[in-house]
Amino acid sequence: MYVMFILIGFSLLVALTFLGVFIWAVRNGQFEDHYTPSVRVLFDDEKEVKSENTANNENTVKNENTSKPDTQEQRSTD
Repeated sequence: MYVMFILIGFSLLVALTFLGVFIWAVRNGQFEDHYTPSVRVLFDDEKEVKSENTANNENTVKNENTSKPDTQEQRSTD
């Protein structure tokens, strides 16, 4: 029965040790990411270009499906 108390005490000691190490790491900036935000700015333009291209492709598909022209260029060529 005394072994249970020893194991509970040991597990609490280990848990408190890990909690202390975690708090120490957070306070010292071990989880701060200084690299990704600076690189993320470089990739934002590609996502917008892709979204514009997909929007243009969707408009093209819609225009192909409908017989009525939607833009001035299409009206002038017809």
